Amino acid sequence: MGELGAGQSPSHRPFGARVKAFVALTKPRIIELLLITTVPVMFLAQQGVPDMKLVLLTCVGGYLSAGGANALNMYIDRDIDALMDRTSQRPLVTGMVSPRECLAFGITLAVVSTLLFGFTVNWLSAWLSLGALLFYVVVYTMILKRRTSQNIVWGGIAGCMPVLIGWSSVTNSMSWAPVILFLVMFFWTPPHYWPLSMKVKDDYARVGVPMLPVIASNKVVAKQIVIYSWVMVLVSLLLTPLGYTGWFYTVVALAAGGFWLWEAHALQNRAKAEVTGAKLKEMRLFHWSITYVSIVFVAVAVDPFLR
Repeated sequence: MGELGAGQSPSHRPFGARVKAFVALTKPRIIELLLITTVPVMFLAQQGVPDMKLVLLTCVGGYLSAGGANALNMYIDRDIDALMDRTSQRPLVTGMVSPRECLAFGITLAVVSTLLFGFTVNWLSAWLSLGALLFYVVVYTMILKRRTSQNIVWGGIAGCMPVLIGWSSVTNSMSWAPVILFLVMFFWTPPHYWPLSMKVKDDYARVGVPMLPVIASNKVVAKQIVIYSWVMVLVSLLLTPLGYTGWFYTVVALAAGGFWLWEAHALQNRAKAEVTGAKLKEMRLFHWSITYVSIVFVAVAVDPFLR
């Protein structure tokens, strides 16, 4: 692939489109989800309203760190992104951003985010943020993604780190509460991503990325989704007996988790019946998984005010 990706020259890359392209490198829609898991944990850590300046600095630092990780991910994956339908319009593929620019952009965001966390929040949060970035770029993107069907299971650890960062930004320490929520996100990630992988498995197969739906049947994948879903819901209920949350969080976690399990078992039943195509409705669980995280973590933030 040439230095300008799809062969565009600098004169054919308008400024406005270039700005949008650099923003796209950070994958802002994914980062929204990361912030949804960061801010509520700050409320839980504070047992009330945290300092709003601290919240803003943590969100900005988190965005820059995750954005840098995503840009570096696109730099490394630009070869397969060009061959996959779902990634064919990414900035490096279209040539709107050159590989060299993307690499410099990602490294810059990584450095700036780490220093921002260190000097304005605390250094524990800074090292957690840098660790998440390096885990996503090196362990997931460079080592696991193209080698094992367990890629998203262990690679998902990077996406769990904002929970720890949110807690540490307030307390400059660790506790069982963020660890439990970290585990909720850890067990959430595979059943969140595997339905999407089922939908686009031909894309992954084309480029040799062994996502579980590529190498296993829908029945096997759906069974794994159900197992991870049950563990996720059970772990989410540990916060209350350990004294970190009260009745409100418990009710919300039970209701949201119950609906999740209903959808997961429904998907498994359709897979057992060998339903394929649009009738498999695998994306129902994918879309609900995003709603689930939003609901549960809003409950995390609200619960301290109702105890």
